[in-house]
Amino acid sequence: MLAYYLELALRSLKRSPGLTALMVLAIGFGVAASMTTWSVFRAVSGDPIPWKSSQLFVPQIDAWGPKGHRGGDDNEPQDAMNYTDAMALMRDHRAKRQSAMYQISPSVVPAQAGKHPLNVGGHAVYSEFFPMLDAPFLYGSGWDAQDDAQRAAVVVISSKLNEKLFGAVNSVGKTVNIEGKDYRVSGVLDNWNPQPRFYDVVNTGGFSEQVEDVFIPFERAIAVGIPNDGNTNCSETPKESGFVGLQQSSCIWIAYMAELEDAASVTAYRQYLDGYARAQQTAGRFTWAPNNKLRDLPAFLDHEQVVPSDTKVSLLVALGLLLVCLVNTVGLLLAKFLRRSGEIGVRRALGAPRKAIYLQFLTEAGVVGLTGGVLGLLLTGVGVASVGMVLPKSISDLARLDLSLLVVTLVVAVLATLLAGLYPTFRASRVQPAWQLKSN
Repeated sequence: MLAYYLELALRSLKRSPGLTALMVLAIGFGVAASMTTWSVFRAVSGDPIPWKSSQLFVPQIDAWGPKGHRGGDDNEPQDAMNYTDAMALMRDHRAKRQSAMYQISPSVVPAQAGKHPLNVGGHAVYSEFFPMLDAPFLYGSGWDAQDDAQRAAVVVISSKLNEKLFGAVNSVGKTVNIEGKDYRVSGVLDNWNPQPRFYDVVNTGGFSEQVEDVFIPFERAIAVGIPNDGNTNCSETPKESGFVGLQQSSCIWIAYMAELEDAASVTAYRQYLDGYARAQQTAGRFTWAPNNKLRDLPAFLDHEQVVPSDTKVSLLVALGLLLVCLVNTVGLLLAKFLRRSGEIGVRRALGAPRKAIYLQFLTEAGVVGLTGGVLGLLLTGVGVASVGMVLPKSISDLARLDLSLLVVTLVVAVLATLLAGLYPTFRASRVQPAWQLKSN
């Protein structure tokens, strides 16, 4: 019977090509707009490390007190740390793994004569940074805790920088000149550029098209004076100038992340943070009650509003457009179906049940939806390729036209059209054959 209904649907659609084209265009444009914006929203709002995000936490310590709070929630502690608090947490080491980190932008001098220095981006981190975040290595590995303690001149580089400096061969054990000092390569990362850049949202805003090329030991970076290239926020002017003055101030510029395996570890770490804040209060450094936060990674990304507001607005507008297109499709289907009341009356008089009429017209709506979905696929491809015209490149580059998006586009088109066809089909199936036969 399905083949018969398909034949009837195709005949009906061919009889009114103009009306059919309007419905296909409405579905195609509505679905394409929704799927294009959804592809962007899906990319920016996805979990960057879904297998582990529930175990990654960002501790926040209020180091400024009430006088340092600015707008918004007056009780919200700062989203980064100063040097004093970050070092205290690293020394106490109450998490399974943890790392303080700050953004750097050193120059790398190639070994080949005549080549200009390269300005690269990266982070100063601790050895536990790499296993904590499951960073993938192409060659070698990160350094160890002994290298942290000895402020060793070691470095982890990106595969991109490895290709520039060493021609994409295994460079572990080789030397890289960073800011005029030699560093031994301990590992080469394998195309690692998570988006959003969850380990340091404060400095990156979440998204960055630039791959980070170098990671060096935190203590080493401090010792040789590699300055912070990220954000620095102060509640008061540092007493001393320069990078040393920044370390001695209450200014926040260090990101921090800790790995906690279970609920008991999370509870213990919260208690530790409160105890640390009370100890600072007793010592006279804090004059306010403990005010700390410990958010897991998804909650912290949500708190930092990593998903751009314009992508949310665009998605809502596109869904509104799809709704308008569906309403128009309802009207067009209703006009098309009721115009065939005489045909319906004859079929009903010849013994066709309402169920058969219902299935016939739903099949016709499904064919319209499938055709609109195919058009929607083409328009979605154009839309995904064009989002860079309205969104920053670091965000638009994340949108991908993959198999799942293609399947969802077709399914949404067919289901939306079937939904739009329910009322017109219901009206068509309620046509009274006696009235139609008398009028004809």
